[in-house]
Amino acid sequence: MSTHASHITTHVLDAASGRPAEGITVRLEAAPGIAEGTTGQGWSLVASSRTNDDGRVPELGPETLVPGTYRLVFDTAEYFDRRDTVSFYPEVVIVFRVASAEQHYHVPVLLSPFAYSTYRGS
Repeated sequence: MSTHASHITTHVLDAASGRPAEGITVRLEAAPGIAEGTTGQGWSLVASSRTNDDGRVPELGPETLVPGTYRLVFDTAEYFDRRDTVSFYPEVVIVFRVASAEQHYHVPVLLSPFAYSTYRGS
């Protein structure tokens, strides 16, 4: 069992400013057919939160998830608009697989107005 409060966590760093990206809305969604009560017609919301002062979302959803495909959706337009910064990506969407209910999944994002990168963190 994970020692984290959530099975999924994330961290967003603003590469252009060299600072944590505070206040980004992040949604965790399950692929069609994974979450209870879904009809298979689209992604279903599992949890939603905002990055904190350190750019982190330490609690995003339940402690365990059913193995399957999930995605994190970052509202980057909102973040850059607050900074009066022109950007290319209004959202960053990262689709990934949860293979085990026993593992923790950390999905960091390095963000700038015209690029982003991600990897599976620890």
